[in-house]
Amino acid sequence: MNAAGYPLLSLLTFLPLVGAFIIMMVRGDDETVAANARWTALWTSLIVFALSLVLWFQFDTSIAGFQFQESRAWLPDFGIGYHLGVDGISVLFVLLSTLLTPICILASWESVQSRVREYMIAFLVLETMMIGMFVSLDFMLFYIFFEGVLIPMFLIIGVWGGARRVYAAYKFFLYTFAGSVLMLLAIIALWHSAGTTDIPELLTKRIASAWQPWIFFAFFASFAVKVPMWPVHTWLPDAHVEAPTAGSVILAGVLLKMGGYGFLRFSLPMLPEASAQFAPFIFALSVIAVIYTSLVALAQTDMKKLIAYSSVAHMGIVTIGIFTANVQGIEGALFQMLSHGVVSGALFLCVGVLYDREHTREIARYGGVAKIIPAYALVFMLFTMASVALPGTAGFPGEFLVIMGAFAVSPWVALGAATGMILGAAYMLLLYRRVAFGQITRESLRGLADLSAREHAIFAPLIVLTLWMGLYPSSFTQFFTASVAQIVTQHQAALGVARLAGIAP
Repeated sequence: MNAAGYPLLSLLTFLPLVGAFIIMMVRGDDETVAANARWTALWTSLIVFALSLVLWFQFDTSIAGFQFQESRAWLPDFGIGYHLGVDGISVLFVLLSTLLTPICILASWESVQSRVREYMIAFLVLETMMIGMFVSLDFMLFYIFFEGVLIPMFLIIGVWGGARRVYAAYKFFLYTFAGSVLMLLAIIALWHSAGTTDIPELLTKRIASAWQPWIFFAFFASFAVKVPMWPVHTWLPDAHVEAPTAGSVILAGVLLKMGGYGFLRFSLPMLPEASAQFAPFIFALSVIAVIYTSLVALAQTDMKKLIAYSSVAHMGIVTIGIFTANVQGIEGALFQMLSHGVVSGALFLCVGVLYDREHTREIARYGGVAKIIPAYALVFMLFTMASVALPGTAGFPGEFLVIMGAFAVSPWVALGAATGMILGAAYMLLLYRRVAFGQITRESLRGLADLSAREHAIFAPLIVLTLWMGLYPSSFTQFFTASVAQIVTQHQAALGVARLAGIAP
């Protein structure tokens, strides 16, 4: 609980379900139900965001451990409890989740016209699952929220998506669920060895060296799909292309971070020997992802698919940073996850603006839109520059820190990460040139309306964050500096002991 004595994290986690319940109780004709559902979802998500700001302001950045902890007995005979808390790593992801949810609801205000009540309920349930996952300090509770995310996202893609929505929804569900089953086996193995699923307690225990590789790969099977890493990334482009705009925003902004968060929260600190042993394997897959998916992005003709492949490349940089196991690399990976959540989400919103007007995402169908909708072109340009890591924008500090951390491990790994930055500039600038500049390719484009007041409200906080993170990155890194330093210190100490015993590389 916080200083005032109320359960802030429980309120943050479960308040969206209250909003969902209120929407379920709404009665009236279809138009009345839809309007009330939209407003209830928006106000609920804004209240949750305000509570997350309270968490932000009351958080003590000098403490490396977990804060605002809540603990209740749940299944005491099995060492399973209801345990919530946040540290400098998770608090920023809670804030990111609560920020993007009202933005997604606003983005769906006009584009979603069928089953509006069910759509808003799905988004509020999704918000509960996302927040719950980041604040859980018990493995079973974490697993419930981790898997619970799949259900509302499956419905958002499968019901409100594009022409191939059912195929994309099932592919998304099956890929992510298959990996998570192995993670459940790893959790059971940890419970069997320690007699508890409490995460802070497990972080203090040493896992037997013989078990570490097996548990590492069980976690890897789940987190690698969520990131997603090459070659288990193929579900992501289909999911992004078929999902509604808001679904793509939350998928890129938050759900892809679940894998990186899992690696950093569990794999690296709990399994230090296995993490060091398999780091070269992770680096190899990550560099392949960065270069290969960047080249694939260059060949895309669909704007959403191009940005989807760029997400795989950016998340490859994140996994490189995490497994450098040094302060610069991990802080860079965390910053990159946060900036990618803002910038990639904004890019999908930019695509959605054009799609709402022209009902096509084909790059060739556009051209010269900067002459017709200059405000939109300016916003699109800012997020394009952030995506290619232009200094002064949110994309630069994270990638710079990751390359610094990677260089300390291997100049070749750093070169691979830097190659992704070069290729990223190529495909993003090519996309912007083909859409915004040149001759107007179709007469229908001359009637395009520029950004509305609602769209200005959607983009405004993302613009502020993109510039704020780029110009004053320490205001964000200060939250996770103590936590990262603790992880690195404990990781290096555990490896030192293992090396003395001759059981670590």
